[in-house]
Amino acid sequence: MLEDLKYPFKEQDTIPMWAVPIFAVILPCTVFLIYYYYRRDVYDLHHAILGIMYSVLVTAVITDSIKDAVGRPRPNFFYRPLKLMGTLSVMETLKLSKKDIKAFPVDIPLVSRSFAGLAFLSWYLCGKVKAFDRRGHAAKLCIVLLPLLFAALVGISRIDDYWHHWTDVFTGSIIGTVVASLCYLLFFPFPHEINGWAPHASIKMREKNFQSTSIEMDNV
Repeated sequence: MLEDLKYPFKEQDTIPMWAVPIFAVILPCTVFLIYYYYRRDVYDLHHAILGIMYSVLVTAVITDSIKDAVGRPRPNFFYRPLKLMGTLSVMETLKLSKKDIKAFPVDIPLVSRSFAGLAFLSWYLCGKVKAFDRRGHAAKLCIVLLPLLFAALVGISRIDDYWHHWTDVFTGSIIGTVVASLCYLLFFPFPHEINGWAPHASIKMREKNFQSTSIEMDNV
């Protein structure tokens, strides 16, 4: 009767787990370093790396807490024990069953972390290319949405590989996106603002230097 738990077990993932840290953390940090090479703004580099680390770690904590509290069988729940029958010990089988139950909301290293890192990168690019400067450049929108598209493809691959239900992936993507947005706005202003491309610390430092320069000129 539980047809949604009888999907086949696929031994190889479409997107391997080891690739997730590369495009969810290392790729955004590479973009931050490239921008720092041209702009030489240490505040921007520091807060960008700090923000994406916060985003990934907070998302991992939230997702792991929900998985431990809720738990839900994977789509290949019934097929997987049959596939591996006779190759595992009793303790390994028990651990496998516990892991299979906890499919909600999603695996931490994959969908949630992908959206946490790539959604933060999307916010970052939105501010740097000034996507909301009221000039209507469609190319800027494509640049901003590209990281989110890749994160969505990761989630779709988890559904296609029968590791998660679409509701699991949808919940994980919402968690990752919301946390990434909060972490970005903690260090950077909204992209549509005049100084939306710079972190809060850099804006305050420029204002402080401007005030100091104005006072010196008045004294002269």
